[in-house]
Amino acid sequence: MSENILDKFKDAPSDEKVRDYSKKLKVGIIGTGWIAEAHVKAYQKCPDVEIVALADLVPGKAEAFCERYNVGNVKFYPSHKELIDAGECDAVSVCTYNATHAECTIYALEHGVSVLLEKPMCVTLDEAVAICKAEKASKGVLSIGFQPRFDENMKMLKRVVQSGELGQIYYIQTGGGRRRGIPTPFGTSFIQKDTAGIGALGDIGCYSLDMVLNSIGYPKPLTVSGYKSDFFGKSPSYEHHDVFGVDDFAAAFIRLEGGIILDFRIAWAMNLDTPGDTIIMGTKGSVRVPSTECWNGSIGGPLVIYHEIAGEQIETVIPVKENHADCFDIKIRSFVDAVKEGGEAPVPCGQILYNQAIIDGISRSADLGREIEIVIPEI
Repeated sequence: MSENILDKFKDAPSDEKVRDYSKKLKVGIIGTGWIAEAHVKAYQKCPDVEIVALADLVPGKAEAFCERYNVGNVKFYPSHKELIDAGECDAVSVCTYNATHAECTIYALEHGVSVLLEKPMCVTLDEAVAICKAEKASKGVLSIGFQPRFDENMKMLKRVVQSGELGQIYYIQTGGGRRRGIPTPFGTSFIQKDTAGIGALGDIGCYSLDMVLNSIGYPKPLTVSGYKSDFFGKSPSYEHHDVFGVDDFAAAFIRLEGGIILDFRIAWAMNLDTPGDTIIMGTKGSVRVPSTECWNGSIGGPLVIYHEIAGEQIETVIPVKENHADCFDIKIRSFVDAVKEGGEAPVPCGQILYNQAIIDGISRSADLGREIEIVIPEI
């Protein structure tokens, strides 16, 4: 019985992609912090990519990065504008502080340069709207850096939901968190208000939101009642409490189109091992995704579907699927393919606009201390 059920969720076989490796894509990296390392290493695995430029505001940082990761024959620039104005790049990866994502991305798109923008998309809904408008007016490709989209288990979750096996979706619980895990191994840019803008909400909360929203088709968010705190970041016992300016915990109750309720929580630090599994409940069945700290490309165990067959309440276990390639590498490769072939963005900004609207809404609702309506302008 279970085997027959699992057959419903098998992915259709796809033909091996044929690529023209003789046509080189010239790429620039804007921001040479730690996430740029993953971008460079993935680009270096693409035989049809040439990294031609690096930009960083910190003098000497790009040069040191280049030497550390063996990136040769590149030019260095002190700003994103000078790199783009040089006119050498077909595409750029934006790996800067959250607070500068919008500025860098919009400038690139306005100059016809395609962009792979690291998550979170930006800090505010207004910035996200401006980015989407720039993308619409541009001939370039804009993809947002959500590598979990390419995880086989995340794709399986979407197939389960989209199959109709769960019926009409009406309630979702998601989130994640670390008992202790405020990200400061490479400095304090993640926790300072002027550079990060948002904390756990944008750093790992965006992953939890994308996992479930992508699975159910990204319905429009309507209202949100949000909460956020900074008890751990501001604690005198925390070594960087004097510069901590963002959230380390957030929770929210979000109403989505279609009568769906989303119960969300995320934490960089808490006195708990987990805020709970991800659950998607429907009128015919539900699915449980065992908890991990932030759903950034892994799950905590097999998916379990709770449903009814022939009047019997049963559970169908979907074993954890192995990824045959690194999800980050696939993220980079899919972006390169889209730019070279003029295809659709692998992770379109129109979807992540809703993700950012929720994050922005949680933050604003928490500041106001009440439920608010989420108003997203037409792009």
